[in-house]
Amino acid sequence: MDDEREAAGVPKWPVVGVVLAVLWLFVRGVAPGETVEATVRTVLGEFLIGLAVGLPTAFALRRYYLPRVPLGREIRVLPYAALYVLVFVRELLTANVDVAYRVLAPSMPIRPDVVAIPLRVESDAAITTIANSITLTPGTLTMDHDATTNTLYVHAIAARDRDSLVDPIRTWEDYALVIFEGRDPNVEIPREPPGVSVDDRGDPVDEGGEEDGR
Repeated sequence: MDDEREAAGVPKWPVVGVVLAVLWLFVRGVAPGETVEATVRTVLGEFLIGLAVGLPTAFALRRYYLPRVPLGREIRVLPYAALYVLVFVRELLTANVDVAYRVLAPSMPIRPDVVAIPLRVESDAAITTIANSITLTPGTLTMDHDATTNTLYVHAIAARDRDSLVDPIRTWEDYALVIFEGRDPNVEIPREPPGVSVDDRGDPVDEGGEEDGR
């Protein structure tokens, strides 16, 4: 049965190469041009560079992962990957305009602060992609990730406007849940902090020890 599934799939290394090219855009960063057309040309140019590096790399390392991948899943994920990139480009452009306004405005409406954003994604690839997307967007910077609580700490120059900061991150996360983990973003999975329980009053309880005085 496993052999039949592998035969029904497509070679995985080209898929990995394309993914590496997309990740290259986030790692490299794309400086917006003077016009939309110039920005699109820059994005396409960097993507082609990513393909030139990613495809040979994926081919050379193809023995380290499954040789084939189910075609159906990859086709289902592609629209979400495209939407992720489109949302990122939109946020990149609007953030550049917003930061320029705040720098040039006489009142300098800058209210920096650090915002904690709990995540639903769990895979390293998804967390890293979202964290890099935040850092590459002008005006925000991913400072740290708490693996225990799965929380990103984001520095923003306009942290008081929390909704405008969090909304695009939640949109990226919805797409990342589908792309990297194959999960429905509309389905919540309840979780408790690892190794921590609470009593009737909500106070932490050490399950491994005995109560004081006994």
